[in-house]
Amino acid sequence: MKIFVSEKGGSGKSTVSALLGMEFAKRGREVLVVDNDESNYGIHTHLGLDLPKDFMYYFGGKKDLFDRTEDIKDGMETENLPDEYLSKEGNLGLLAIGKIKEYGEGCACPMNVLSGEFLKSLSLHDEEILIVDMDAGIEHFGRKVEDGADIVLLVIDPTRESIKLSEKITEFAHNIDKSVYFVLNKVDEETETIIYESVDENKVIGVIPEDERIFKASLNGKPLDFQLGSVEEIVDSLVEVEEKVS
Repeated sequence: MKIFVSEKGGSGKSTVSALLGMEFAKRGREVLVVDNDESNYGIHTHLGLDLPKDFMYYFGGKKDLFDRTEDIKDGMETENLPDEYLSKEGNLGLLAIGKIKEYGEGCACPMNVLSGEFLKSLSLHDEEILIVDMDAGIEHFGRKVEDGADIVLLVIDPTRESIKLSEKITEFAHNIDKSVYFVLNKVDEETETIIYESVDENKVIGVIPEDERIFKASLNGKPLDFQLGSVEEIVDSLVEVEEKVS
């Protein structure tokens, strides 16, 4: 199952991606987390893994990516991914598409080309889980990166901007026949109620309250390796969805 985690910057996409990946791994699933955010350097610390080498260099880096699209379209299976571009511990792995590293190096367009083709053509075996931490906003929808998704999972935080963006992303996803679900993140009782009144509650598969442990671990660059009942419930729901989409 391929789960693409999306929404606005700061909503908690990387945090939720890491928490879900670690919970699936605890359940014995083979998990690959793909860091598709060219500007966020933090998800590897959430997972307790090293930051891997940018996968775009396997195809020659930015300057050669557009000329190598046919190679990318050929597809891969997870066991054939090159080790030097993977950070892995047991059954939990991390692959990073690419990062902006230099002032004036140009846009992230080549990285979106790579992620769109690679994520669509990547073959998963039964019981394998792919979790993609998308870059903030909706540009990747404009570049059809979500063509490879089984599920689009939106992490909605308690802001009006997040609620409005969830409406637009849901529209995009429905236009390409992708299933959309919501996780409400960083909420308290009052803000949870407000968000429920503003979105399609049938799409909400979980709620993660504001949690000081998450905040402190993130601040200190520590892995999010503690148990959260809310995350377990979300994974339970995703397993049910998996049975429907498989």
